[in-house]
Amino acid sequence: METILEELESLRPQVAVIDSIQALFYSALTSAPGSVAQVRECTSALMQLAKKENISLFIVGHVTKDGAIAGPKVLEHLVDTVLYFEGDRFASHRLLRSVKNRFGATHELGVFEMVDKGLAEVLNPSELFMSNQEENVPGVATIVACEGTRPLVVELQSLVSPTSYSSPRRSTTGIEYNRLLQILAVLEKRVGIPLSKLDAYVASSGGLNVGEPAADLGIAVAVAASFRDRIIDPELVLIGEVGLGGQIRPVSQMELRLKEAAKLGFKRALVPKGQKRSGMGLEVIEVGRVVDAIATALANSTQHEPEDLSED
Repeated sequence: METILEELESLRPQVAVIDSIQALFYSALTSAPGSVAQVRECTSALMQLAKKENISLFIVGHVTKDGAIAGPKVLEHLVDTVLYFEGDRFASHRLLRSVKNRFGATHELGVFEMVDKGLAEVLNPSELFMSNQEENVPGVATIVACEGTRPLVVELQSLVSPTSYSSPRRSTTGIEYNRLLQILAVLEKRVGIPLSKLDAYVASSGGLNVGEPAADLGIAVAVAASFRDRIIDPELVLIGEVGLGGQIRPVSQMELRLKEAAKLGFKRALVPKGQKRSGMGLEVIEVGRVVDAIATALANSTQHEPEDLSED
């Protein structure tokens, strides 16, 4: 640690990267590198020097398998901003997520794509999370999720099929599992869809984790459309939280969501009652209950005709 501080004082760089904080140690301390005392003292010394010399300092910390910062939590409390760099090893895009920021909004999101020359910024992230398939398929709905102050148009895909097991299977990708169970229970109790005898699979395209309640309406309509084998209008977006009583609850940042949908060429939007906005270039339809939302979304839908793969 003493050597690094001497180098920073002599070089005075504009930006410095410390990789990693768990490997640094003060020789004056007897504790092992990565311990609470070592992390606290090393981080404090680096922060004091960075503020004194006006250096932008990035401290790299290890994370656990669950995605949390490994080691003592004191590291998160000392720094100004905590950034998580996320990505799926099977996908080309990477997400830079802010979960703490003393000088700005939290839960901001930056989207990058891994190319041959390194990371490149994605100027329109919504294109990553939307399907470009020419043929529409049943059980696909589009929502507008907000990550911090950035709206993202995300495509949700659902598949409902008869179960082959004593208890039906439920599977999610990018959607909270318990949230799906809750929505399935509401659909069975309030709408009358017999999902207790059906397998249900829901996934978000692009692998984006959608954790906010505003995706509830899209999940519910996608599941209902898959059950009825209906194709939802591809120019329709669905925004709203589904309550246990079957009601559609208001969500935050509605104006931002509708502007993003209008910018990408969507024509209609289903929103909770009382959240209608004008001047967005969209036909905004208010719904108060999930059964009304499903009826409205599937009113002009088309029946999917499966291909005949049987041989003559």
